[in-house]
Amino acid sequence: MADKMISVTLVKSTSGHLKNHKACVRGLGLRRINHTVEVEDTRAVRGMINKVNYLVRVKGE
Repeated sequence: MADKMISVTLVKSTSGHLKNHKACVRGLGLRRINHTVEVEDTRAVRGMINKVNYLVRVKGE
């Protein structure tokens, strides 16, 4: 599972949201709305995505 990559796109602003949710978005490497990054499909990354699932869109699951 660790060699697969998934695409994560920020679709909503982090403005006005919890500090630890903003930290998760930054930890995923997302900087602005509609910014897409390829991240490794690990349990840690999945946990970060699940925490901010209302802010991001995921492809390649």
